[in-house]
Amino acid sequence: MSQTPSISTEVASSPAPAAPKAPDKAGFWWGTGRRKTAVARVRLKPGQGKILVNDKELDVYFTETRDQNDVVLPLKLTKTQGNVDVYINVQGGGYAGQAGAVKLGISRALKDYDPALEPILREHDLLTRDPRKVERKKYGQAGARRRFQFSKR
Repeated sequence: MSQTPSISTEVASSPAPAAPKAPDKAGFWWGTGRRKTAVARVRLKPGQGKILVNDKELDVYFTETRDQNDVVLPLKLTKTQGNVDVYINVQGGGYAGQAGAVKLGISRALKDYDPALEPILREHDLLTRDPRKVERKKYGQAGARRRFQFSKR
């Protein structure tokens, strides 16, 4: 007679939540965000809700409402808007790319600040880097995809 292999009835457990990262010596949690050619370095610490972008207030640096909303979206969704101070250094790209980079940087810093916020950030796709960049122009063409006008005769 052959023996049937025993089937394990153990349930696979989900991975344990990550331990919170400690802040640096100055009490900041860091996050780096990139979008197109823009790079944002974000520092976060508990405070009164001050947001400084390149040493300017948020509404002075980002004049478009769309860009301002992009920057504060992670803070609104995680309900940390008035509880943390955010200091941002951003360079490269245009305003839309910079706002996207800042959004990713804030999300990554919040994830390290409180790992319990990660599911909310993931649900709203705020921890995923947008890989799209401008396609380069090719030789023999008018642009990246556009060709020069064709003339049969």
